[in-house]
Amino acid sequence: MTNKNLSLDGLIFQATKIGISDNILTITLNRPEKKNAINNIMMNEVNFALAYAKQQRDIRVVVIAAEGDIFCAGADLTRAESKSNIPKLEDSDDISLSIRHLYKPVICKIQGSVLAGALLMVANATHAIAVKDAKFSAPEIKRGLWPFMVMAGLFRVMPRRAGLDFIMRGNYIDSQKAEEWGLINQSVPRNELDKVVYDLASELAGLAPGTMQFGLEAYEKQDGMIFDEALPYLKKQIAVCFEGDDAKEGITAFLEKREPDWDK
Repeated sequence: MTNKNLSLDGLIFQATKIGISDNILTITLNRPEKKNAINNIMMNEVNFALAYAKQQRDIRVVVIAAEGDIFCAGADLTRAESKSNIPKLEDSDDISLSIRHLYKPVICKIQGSVLAGALLMVANATHAIAVKDAKFSAPEIKRGLWPFMVMAGLFRVMPRRAGLDFIMRGNYIDSQKAEEWGLINQSVPRNELDKVVYDLASELAGLAPGTMQFGLEAYEKQDGMIFDEALPYLKKQIAVCFEGDDAKEGITAFLEKREPDWDK
């Protein structure tokens, strides 16, 4: 994506809410009356916000949250649309690719159930924290469909047989099973969700931002390589990392017995 100098000035987000605080950008899905189903407006707003976060060094973490009882019900099959003044970016039709190519920590803050295409966000985020009573399902088979695109992310986080059974039968799994199978990092009581996510986001935001972005890009690229290709590629990235500003500051701070200043 070759979009530069993006700005939020004058933009009116209709299907989402955008907030920035403490180096954390929060994208809140805001169609609770439609179970936060993803229409073209929401997709474009999320993609734009992620592209904006990618270009801003002071944004170090993205949290994807939601209003209402459902985190997201997948694609909006009604095709109901409205107008929006959020610019349409080139090559930004897929939220999962925008998340994977952000190369910054992305936390899904899951306050309700996750269905169908919403699994794209959960499976491709770096972290997912859910309330204990949230449920997860890929019900497409029950509608004569198949979650083709979901598979790309799902089988990178879930065991193959578990993931295959999950999509073949279309049944719900609970947060405990989702955690056991690696779909989410942690399930927590509802009254602890805000604190757990904020603490995690704050911890990640306090770490070397340039190195974090560089490391996550390397992680994404080596993910598609065979081992014999990945190892020499990663060896080169180590050398580049050592020459970076974050590494120099981190090593200097360690030797001087002080906390590193990543804003230098």
